[in-house]
Amino acid sequence: MNAPVFSTMGCRLNAYETEAMKELAEAAGLRNAVIVNTCAVTAEAVRKARQDIRKLRRTHPDARLIVTGCAAQTEPETFAQMEEVDAVIGNTEKMQNSTWQGLATDFIGQTEAVQVDDIMSVTETAGHLIDGFGTRSRAYVQVQNGCDHRCTFCIIPYGRGNSRSVPAGVVVDQIKRLVDKGYNEVVLTGVDLTSWGADLPAEPKLGDLVMRILRLVPDLQRLRISSIDSIEVDENLMQAIATEPRLMPHLHLSLQHGDDLILKRMKRRHLRDDAIRFSQEARKLRPDMTFGADIIAGFPTETEAMFENSLALVKECDLTWLHVFPYSPRPGTPAARMPAVEGKAIKERAARLRAAGTTQVEQHVTAQLGRSHKILMEAPHMGRTEQFCEVRVSEPQPTGQIVDLTITGGRDNVLLA
Repeated sequence: MNAPVFSTMGCRLNAYETEAMKELAEAAGLRNAVIVNTCAVTAEAVRKARQDIRKLRRTHPDARLIVTGCAAQTEPETFAQMEEVDAVIGNTEKMQNSTWQGLATDFIGQTEAVQVDDIMSVTETAGHLIDGFGTRSRAYVQVQNGCDHRCTFCIIPYGRGNSRSVPAGVVVDQIKRLVDKGYNEVVLTGVDLTSWGADLPAEPKLGDLVMRILRLVPDLQRLRISSIDSIEVDENLMQAIATEPRLMPHLHLSLQHGDDLILKRMKRRHLRDDAIRFSQEARKLRPDMTFGADIIAGFPTETEAMFENSLALVKECDLTWLHVFPYSPRPGTPAARMPAVEGKAIKERAARLRAAGTTQVEQHVTAQLGRSHKILMEAPHMGRTEQFCEVRVSEPQPTGQIVDLTITGGRDNVLLA
């Protein structure tokens, strides 16, 4: 029988967990199955999940089709009612050995078709840390899961549960193993990364974890942080930004909007001045710092003037890498009951934000011409700078190594060296 086929949607954390599920499924001996790891961040993501499930059923007519992930957690009945689906597995269950052992041994239909428990009752991170997920050059380490906040547009806490942290010692040990395997860069990931530590003894902060990793793993060349909530950044993380060259000068900020009233209606914990102040302080400490950001276009009640505040924030924070999300309502969230912006206006505003982002990247690329960069090679002819800008390299370089090269040009928002 064939090895299982995995399909992953959504965030980096989902991709991480798919790698863990592959190990669990292999250990259990699961065969002739298709596993779909879904995303629930938008209504469009759920629609796409259903579409992909139908396609996968057509291409794998005899396989057992198992649906898991955030969409399966938040609306299991949606997928259980699909004739293409054989089993629905929750986000907690997908990380348990017993789940996969049951799926591997039960092909006569005795296992409960829907295994989705209350994610809010989960108090610990699953013991599924894996070594070596990513490319041969970059590894990802999940240090946190879940979220304690309740932004009015977001369904993710109901898919991931409340915030849970991986203890620092466990994280450090894993990173040591990754470095021993030859990885030069490690990325810390989580659903709400800056809440790391709040549920641990003594309530350490993310900055404490960063400083501990850099101190106890001296052979680690690069440590990178994924998306953060800037209002939660602690003093030690600011110190690391200022003093630790091995902490990469690239931060992705969960900003979401640039208008104070919309931020309040989103139930965010920062205001626009907080975002501007943080970006200025971080760049003062680290002049080569670049920022990415998530921004939602067309949130309910957003006027043109409010949108212009988001557009202005791109310049005021000097954001380089934008992730623009046209707002779409998620059933069950407070924002879905707020007065909606007309769909055409949402698309037009999202396009304007993306155009602003393209301009910012072009300016960043132009500013790098003639400069020398330490480039982590992801392939013989492609790597990334410390600021995460893609570089195309004329002469092949060893994958996974960090090389010093001078930027000679740029096109299509990519550097040339």
